[in-house]
Amino acid sequence: MITKGDKNKARLKRHLRVRKKIEGTTARPRLNVFRSAKHIYAQVIDDANGVTLVAASTMDKELREQVGNGGNVEAARKVGELIAKRAKDAGVSVVVFDRGGYLYHGRIQALADAAREAGLEF
Repeated sequence: MITKGDKNKARLKRHLRVRKKIEGTTARPRLNVFRSAKHIYAQVIDDANGVTLVAASTMDKELREQVGNGGNVEAARKVGELIAKRAKDAGVSVVVFDRGGYLYHGRIQALADAAREAGLEF
């Protein structure tokens, strides 16, 4: 039987393996995604300087009223749109996508597609 802890250990191993290859630069920062049971979080990170440029999540005041449950696909879409808008305002238009070891499906895919539609390139 696979327990929740085993699944998360496997995800963390995948995440570390991917992070060896993916690095955000000043010219092309990294769009990082973290998913929990109740919420989804996204950050645009410049790894060269060790700085988070912009962030968005279902915990933000702007989205909290719009999204009842932060753990569904529709909430992920709204976070994707918001992170893209904030990144554009900060002067970032091209990013490298870091799915955080999660499968590219469901909420992760919805967030990525919404960010692309809102103008981010990756």
